[in-house]
Amino acid sequence: MTYALETLDSAVEAVQQESPMVRMRRVAENIAAKTATKVDRDGIFPIDTFQALKKERLLGVAIPVEFGGEGLDMMAISNLIIELAQACGSSAMIYAMHQIKVAAIVSHGIKTEWYHAFMRRICDEQLLMGSATTEAGIGGDLRNSTCAVEVTDGRYRMTKEATCISYGDYCDAILATCRRSPQSASSDQVMIAVPKEHYTLEKTSDWDTMGMRGTCSNGYILKCEGDAEEVFPQPFSEIAAQSMLAATHIYWSAIWFGIASDAIRRAQAFVKASVKRNPTFTPPGALRLADAVARLQELKGNLISAIRHNEAVVENEDALSSMHYATEINTLKVSSSNTANEVVRMALLITGIAGYKNHTPFSVARHYRDLASGPIMINNDRVSSNTATLLLMSRFNAQLEA
Repeated sequence: MTYALETLDSAVEAVQQESPMVRMRRVAENIAAKTATKVDRDGIFPIDTFQALKKERLLGVAIPVEFGGEGLDMMAISNLIIELAQACGSSAMIYAMHQIKVAAIVSHGIKTEWYHAFMRRICDEQLLMGSATTEAGIGGDLRNSTCAVEVTDGRYRMTKEATCISYGDYCDAILATCRRSPQSASSDQVMIAVPKEHYTLEKTSDWDTMGMRGTCSNGYILKCEGDAEEVFPQPFSEIAAQSMLAATHIYWSAIWFGIASDAIRRAQAFVKASVKRNPTFTPPGALRLADAVARLQELKGNLISAIRHNEAVVENEDALSSMHYATEINTLKVSSSNTANEVVRMALLITGIAGYKNHTPFSVARHYRDLASGPIMINNDRVSSNTATLLLMSRFNAQLEA
């Protein structure tokens, strides 16, 4: 047994001698890009990509080194998501959702022994974290729940009718939200990290969608029971404000930027091919390409700014919970999803029929459909309404540095 553990440790060290970006690029280019069309066409989970991500030990990279991870920060994780998104939008969304849940665990489970052990397990077993935050009757309102957890003699029990659970059939654990008790208000929530052996899923609906088809986020009735230590000690309101809100909108924006970047790469290749065929003629799409790149650069700048602001205040709970910070992160989500959609529409106009078709080197059809999910994942109207309320109670910060 000792020999086997030493062999495993040696294998892990050998993989981690290469940078996470080198490992991610290998997965993106060799696996994700080659299977993206099938994943999208058939609406299937990108199993080959995630087997490769686990082999490359890329699921635990954000966990602190002392618990077996590599301690990557938000900028590094965002770059990994962008790399994967350029190959396959569904794969990047799954990877980003996983990292959002890991961010919550790292930020809010750091003081409990159960979560220390769980973080080690995520790294050792390369567990994929799923999400159950939506609910029948509540929809996409993250900050309200109907279901409730019941705790008795150090054990908990909870049943949730989730309208969708991210890649529910394929994850190794689920982070689920619920009311603190049957007597609690809908907004008095907690979150539970439930390992696969502690829950059952009964499918109630299929995920047959326009885009992001490979995420396979079917509806389920989630029934779970386990040790009460699996319930986060902090209220979900703190977890949402101090880690999940920023991680969600930043990592989603990284996906959208990556998808839009690949659409522009294809549009640029189309314009270059046109110039090569007729060097004396400037293609009509060349000027539009310049405009599209300018819009993409705006998205990139907003994303970098949000990440740097988060890094500056990550240890400041008051700043993370402030109305100003919530306004900034909400605005990032709305602007990034809208801008990415604008960019891919411009790429489609540049590439024309070649971009409209599904199986050409210049096709942006999958990009177009995947990005259409952005404004409706936590609907932009809901986010803007919340931001409007915040703006009534706060003042816009006109300083260039927080």
